[in-house]
Amino acid sequence: MTTLTHHVSEVLLTASRQSIDRAADKFLSLQHPDGYWCALLTADTTLESDYILFQLWLHPPDADGKWNPPSRGKIGRAAQRILSQQNADGGFPIYAKGPSEISASVKAYFALKLAGAGIEDGRLARLRECILALGGIQNANSYTKVNLSLFDLYPREGTPSIPPEILLLPGKMLYQMSSWTRAIIVSLAIVHAHDPKRPVPAGFNLDELFMPGKAVAFENTDPWLSWRTTFIHSDRILKLWERYGFARIRRDAIRKCEHWMLERMKHSEGLGAIYPPMQYSVMALDVLGYAKDHPVRVEAIRQFDRLMVDDGETLFFQPCFSPVWDTAIGSYALGEALEVSPRAYTADARAALNRAADWLQRREIHRKGDWSVKRPDTEPSGWAFEFENDWYPDIDDTAMVLLALQHMPATDTEAQAATRRRALDWLLAMQSKDGGWAAFDVDNNWEILKHVPFADHNAMLDPTCADITGRALEALAANGFGRDFPACQRGIDYLIQTQGDDGSWYGRWGVAYLYGTCFALRGLRAMNEDDHEPHIQRANEWIRSLQNADGGWGESCASYDQNGYVPAESTPSQSAWALMGLMAGGDTYSSSVQNGIKYLVKTQREDGDWSEELATGTGFPKVFYLNYHYYRLYFPLMALAMFVKVSESD
Repeated sequence: MTTLTHHVSEVLLTASRQSIDRAADKFLSLQHPDGYWCALLTADTTLESDYILFQLWLHPPDADGKWNPPSRGKIGRAAQRILSQQNADGGFPIYAKGPSEISASVKAYFALKLAGAGIEDGRLARLRECILALGGIQNANSYTKVNLSLFDLYPREGTPSIPPEILLLPGKMLYQMSSWTRAIIVSLAIVHAHDPKRPVPAGFNLDELFMPGKAVAFENTDPWLSWRTTFIHSDRILKLWERYGFARIRRDAIRKCEHWMLERMKHSEGLGAIYPPMQYSVMALDVLGYAKDHPVRVEAIRQFDRLMVDDGETLFFQPCFSPVWDTAIGSYALGEALEVSPRAYTADARAALNRAADWLQRREIHRKGDWSVKRPDTEPSGWAFEFENDWYPDIDDTAMVLLALQHMPATDTEAQAATRRRALDWLLAMQSKDGGWAAFDVDNNWEILKHVPFADHNAMLDPTCADITGRALEALAANGFGRDFPACQRGIDYLIQTQGDDGSWYGRWGVAYLYGTCFALRGLRAMNEDDHEPHIQRANEWIRSLQNADGGWGESCASYDQNGYVPAESTPSQSAWALMGLMAGGDTYSSSVQNGIKYLVKTQREDGDWSEELATGTGFPKVFYLNYHYYRLYFPLMALAMFVKVSESD
C-alpha cells in the first residue's frame, strides 16, 4: 500500500490527536454500566402514525362510536411529534429535508385526524391537498392500504392478498424472502386471513383522500407476459380462494403460521425484534383469540412499548435497538484511537473495552435460526443487531464484532478464542454463490419476488452487497485469512465485478454510494489489493470529485431514487466514510484528505461529539431511512485515528 510521501502539517496532526482524545472521552462517557453502547435509532413519522393506528386496534370505540383510549395523552404527544416534521407543502418526508412522500403523508393524515385534528384544521387541509397532488390515497404503498383495510378505510379488493398458505407451499418459498419480510407477512397473513373490520369512531372516514375517478385496485402498465402481470392475476385467484377455497386447508395454514410466529417470538425482543412484525404479532394474537392477559400477548405488548421514547412532553418510537452494532463499531473505533493517542490510552479505556468484550461474548448466538434452512450443517454462531434476536444473527454485525475483538481482550481469553473460531466458520458458511455476503441469508435473490403485489416496500430480498462484503473481507483479514484463501478471492472478485462505471459501489445499508465505496475499499485494502489498480484509482477519483466546499462530504437519500449519487450538505459520518475510503485506496496525503480532516476537526463540538441532522443509515432503500445517533461520533473517530496512523507510518 502507498504510505505518506508528502509532508503532513504537524499542526493538523496535533489537532487530529486532540480531536481523537475529545471524541474518545465522549464515547467512553456513554458506555452503559453493563458494558455496551446503544444509541438512539430514529426514523420518520410513520412509526408514530402506526402507533396511533395500533391504539385504535387495541382500544376500539365504545358502542356509541366514542373513542376515549387510555393512551390518549401518549396519542396526543405522538401527534405533536408528527406535526413537528411537516413539510411546507403540507406533506411528510421519509428523511430529514426530503420531499413529501405519499405513504408517510397518508399515514400522518389518518393519525392526526384520529388524534382529533378537524378536517378544516389548516395543517390537515394542507396535508390533504398535498396527498391529492401526489395522486391520492390510491398511490400509497400496499402496507399502508392493508393497515387501513383492517378498519374498512380502504377496500379489501384494492389490497394485496397475503395468504397463510405460503407456509404450505413446497420448496420452502417463505425462505426465499428476506428475513424481515418473513416476519411481517406471516403475522400479517394471520390477520388478513381473518379479514377483520375493526370499528372506527362514529363518522370517521378517509373519503376525502381518494382521487376521484381513480381505481382502487392495482395499476399495471406492464405487458401481458411479465411477472408483474402474472402476480396480479394470481392475486385475483387468491381472492377467489379466500371466498370459495377449502376451509380446512386455510385452517391448517393459519395454524402453521401461528406455530411459526410463536416459535420466533421466543429468544427475541418480540417477533423479528423490529417494529412492524412486533405490531402485527399482537394483532395476530388478537384475531386468534388470545386473551388480553395471556402471557405471550402481555410480553409482546411489553416488548413493543419498550421501543417508545416518552419523557412526558415528546414521544417517538425507535424501529428497534442497536446495541451490538453500536458496541462493535464504537469499540473498534476506540481501539483504533488507543493505538495512536497516548492520552486516550488509559486504564479506564482498556477497562471499558474489556467490559464491552465480555458483554459481546455473552451475546454470541448458539441456536439455529432461519439461516440454517439453507445451511443446516453449520454450527450456530454470530451476533444479532439487537439485545436478543437469536433467530436472526446477521453477517454485518458478526463481521464487525470480529473486527472489534482484535482490540478487546475478554476476561476469559480461551472462551473468546473459541467464539472467534465459531464466528469465523459461520461467516465463511454464509457467503453466497456470487462471492458476496448479504445481511441475514445466503442466495436470497429470487428477483421475480420483487414483482408480487405486496413487494412495494422494496425489501422482499436480502441480496449480497458491497458494504457487507467489504466488511466481511476486512474481518477475515484481521483474523489471518489472505487473498489466497478461496472465499476471500471470491469476495475480491465480487467487489471488482460490482463496481459502478463511475468508480463507486452501491451501499445497501448506509446512504449510499459513499458508504458502499468506503467499505468496499476497506475490504480490498485489507486483502492487500494494489492501490495502483484502475478500479481503486477510479474509486478514489470519484470520492475526491464529490467533496463539498467546506471540506466535508454529504449524500442525500435521494441517491437511491436516482440510482446514482445525489449531493447533500456535509455530514460527519459521510465525511468520515469518504476519508476512510480515500485512505484505504492509498490516498493519504492529498489536499482532499487534509481538507476533510480539517472539516472534522473544526466541526467537532466542545463536548467531543458532532452534530448530524440528516439520515445516513438505510433500512429499506427508497422507503425507510435511519438516523444512528452515534454514527456522527464513532465514524469520525475511526477516520481521525486512521489519518494519524497512516501519517505516522511515513
